[in-house]
Amino acid sequence: MIPGKYRSVSGRAANNVNCGLHLVIQTSSLPEKNKVEFKLNKDTSSFPGRLLQHDLERNYSSRQGDHINLVSSSLSSFPILQRSSEEKILYSDRLSLERQKLTVCPIINGEDHLRLLNFQHNFITRIQNISNLQKLISLDLYDNQIEEISGLSTLRCLRVLLLGKNRIKKISNLENLKSLDVLDLHGNQITKIENINHLCELRVLNLARNFLSHVDNLNGLDSLTELNLRHNQITFVRDVDNLPCLQHLFLSFNNISSFDSVSCLADSSSLSDITFDGNPIAQESWYKHTVLQNMMQLRQLDMKRITEEERRMASVLAKKEEEKKRESHKQSLLKEKRRLTINNVARQWDLQQQRVANIATNEDRKDSDSPQDPCQIDGSTLSAFPEETGPLDSGLNNALQGLSVIDTYLVEVDGDTLSLYGSGALESLDRNWSVQTAGMITTVSFTFIEFDEIVQVLPKLKIKFPNSLHLKFKETNLVMLQQFNALAQLRRIDQLTIDPQGNPVVNFTLWKYYVLFRLSHFSMQKINGTEVTQNDMIMAERLFGILAHVASSELPQYRLISILGDARKKQFQYLLESKGKKPGIINEENNDSKRLVGENTNRATLNYTTRDFYNEKLEEIKEKKKFCKTYIEDLVKEATEINMKNEALQKLWPQMFIELVRDAVIEIRNKNSYMKLCLQQITDQK
Repeated sequence: MIPGKYRSVSGRAANNVNCGLHLVIQTSSLPEKNKVEFKLNKDTSSFPGRLLQHDLERNYSSRQGDHINLVSSSLSSFPILQRSSEEKILYSDRLSLERQKLTVCPIINGEDHLRLLNFQHNFITRIQNISNLQKLISLDLYDNQIEEISGLSTLRCLRVLLLGKNRIKKISNLENLKSLDVLDLHGNQITKIENINHLCELRVLNLARNFLSHVDNLNGLDSLTELNLRHNQITFVRDVDNLPCLQHLFLSFNNISSFDSVSCLADSSSLSDITFDGNPIAQESWYKHTVLQNMMQLRQLDMKRITEEERRMASVLAKKEEEKKRESHKQSLLKEKRRLTINNVARQWDLQQQRVANIATNEDRKDSDSPQDPCQIDGSTLSAFPEETGPLDSGLNNALQGLSVIDTYLVEVDGDTLSLYGSGALESLDRNWSVQTAGMITTVSFTFIEFDEIVQVLPKLKIKFPNSLHLKFKETNLVMLQQFNALAQLRRIDQLTIDPQGNPVVNFTLWKYYVLFRLSHFSMQKINGTEVTQNDMIMAERLFGILAHVASSELPQYRLISILGDARKKQFQYLLESKGKKPGIINEENNDSKRLVGENTNRATLNYTTRDFYNEKLEEIKEKKKFCKTYIEDLVKEATEINMKNEALQKLWPQMFIELVRDAVIEIRNKNSYMKLCLQQITDQK
């Protein structure tokens, strides 16, 4: 009888059971005299029920096979098995043909009542000639050369099917074996788990030592309690959490490298015994406590019982791991927020550059009397890029003290680097920075900010971050060499990095030499990561020294002072007054200029006027021109009127002179009357 359960045991699966067994080879065309008999003359014990264990992939223990005397025959046909009546009575329900050097399954006649059949250690290549054994419960074909599962469709009562150590490449043709309890396919060439979902009564499945790369398609195996997958090439496991009765899972010696690839195991409530030894994951320091904290129901791990102390330690480590995970989640959210904000700033920058380009294009069109397209400059395209970033989780406020995120700009402090993204970030220079943080900043990075806007805050930068020695510019519209003149007002610069992206000035061949010449009083050490050499300084002086000399020598003093501006007047006065004086007799009022003595007059004349300041000056000049024009026009008009009056007078004067003479002659013609009239006028005036 087959026992009710197939529990793990050691030793051989079956013993030979036939005493005096006659194996007869015959064909229908041969007469009775051509029959060849084979006798098995060995007493064997009864055939015990075959029990399957989790290590069925191991070779069965060797033992001395039954001694069989074979008479060779040149005839080729299936062997026919016949037993005597006594043997059938003695071993009515079992038959062992182990180690008989069989290449085919013999024809078994008159044995329809067989329940256990053993073909171990033969050379059988195909399952056949057993379709009549419909009461068969156990079929053992271990260690043969079978390449395909077939010939089993009529064995509806089969409960145990042992096909280990064969050449099977695919699980198939098990549709009618719905009562199967044990299926052993270890030691084959199977690459995929398939065609077993209908085996709802299957309790033990052994697929060890195959070529499986993953585990899935296990739905429907509702009775499975033991699954052996040792010695495969498995990298991930799925569907195991859908097996409600699974208790023992053996995954030793596979390619599992992370718990994420077997995370479904954590959702299994029935698993109590599991093995991972021989996998890369088992070499990790976090292996054991990770498994225990995710699978609290386990009783054994890698064939070792789990103690309460191990569970307690796993629980403690799980809490720490959870804290790390939460912190990592916060950091991930902050990184994502940072990424979205920078993307938003970048889009706004691109739109701004596009609008500027469109305005310039439209102005050119106006100059050429071409029509203007208002749709290109109305700014309505901003709505095409909705804000992607929302408010941060309140739990993230203290995650990074140095990160302040707003949708339209970003201010970030990372170590000794202050990064500013977007023009709105420049307002952060007005905040009250702590002395420690401000003193720690040595690098300031500007991204997506107009250089002209940066120029306006350079004085604040000099005051707020006195130790800043390295400036970085990316997407700042540095387009001409004159813009570098604005950096001369800083306290000190040791390094300068101009990213080619968004800064066309780096396309000029001599831009580095101009920077070294104009900012020579800083004694810069690196430009774009390259060390500055003495030869570079000499070359810079040769290239641009004459330019500065011409700029300063060809202008009168009052004009130089006007160009230098208020911020440079003291310095220029100091440079002029200090000529011929000894170093120790300089007034205290010149202390500020004394600090700037390294920047000589020639270089000081090379200033940069920002676009806004230039526009203001331009507007002022326009107003002056307008006033002057109006004043001159009024003068011209007045002069014209005077001239017109003079010309009219010249035309009327001859006639007027004649009339004056005539009137005078008439008045003095009567001298006495004229005198009386004059006296009367004098009297009236009094």
